[in-house]
Amino acid sequence: MKFRVFRFDPENDCDPYFDEFDLPVEKGMTVLEGLYYILENLDSSLAFRSSCRCAICGSCSMYINGQFRLACRTLIANLETDMVSIRPLSNLPILKDLVVDMKPFFENYKLIEPYLIPKEQPPEKEYYQSLQNREKIDGSIDCLLCGICYGACPTVSLRKDYLGPAAITKTFRFITDSRDGAMEKRLAVVATEDGIYRCHTIFNCQKFCPKDIDPSDYISQLKRKVVWQLFK
Repeated sequence: MKFRVFRFDPENDCDPYFDEFDLPVEKGMTVLEGLYYILENLDSSLAFRSSCRCAICGSCSMYINGQFRLACRTLIANLETDMVSIRPLSNLPILKDLVVDMKPFFENYKLIEPYLIPKEQPPEKEYYQSLQNREKIDGSIDCLLCGICYGACPTVSLRKDYLGPAAITKTFRFITDSRDGAMEKRLAVVATEDGIYRCHTIFNCQKFCPKDIDPSDYISQLKRKVVWQLFK
């Protein structure tokens, strides 16, 4: 199997280029395991990011054979090709090879205050939530913060100040949480020219999300909540 891997070290390279590696592939081998094989046997200078290898940390998000994917859950055999082409996540600065700087992603994420702001004084022990209310935030709480939706978003590529699908999804998650009391404050953050109205509903965020989250739907629901608040 041949791996064609994007390489770029901003401190030493004038331009990006691709390196090609031949490596043996075993049954059940993932793209991430292929990258580790290169790192350990062929080129120790290759830079990429990974952590848990269980598709729950989101740190190995990359652009693999024309799709945004998690390298740890991408089986090489399922790609049905003799060439695995790997590029870093889009819309983010490249630190080295496949490692991007996630700072712009998390700076936008911090703007929406991604934590519970209680509507009342929390109890000393657990903060009870009924099963029915818990079900309302199903899906929206599954975000890995992998950045794939941000990298795949055409709006982000044109406007870096756009909050992005992950931050808006998290806003929906807290607005829908029965224990949160900051709906008006949260809507004010996303109802701006760099928020929900900047989305052009291309659906790339939905298409590539490794957890099958649908940020486009949450954005639509937030738009309706904003209008509803205006006419209350």
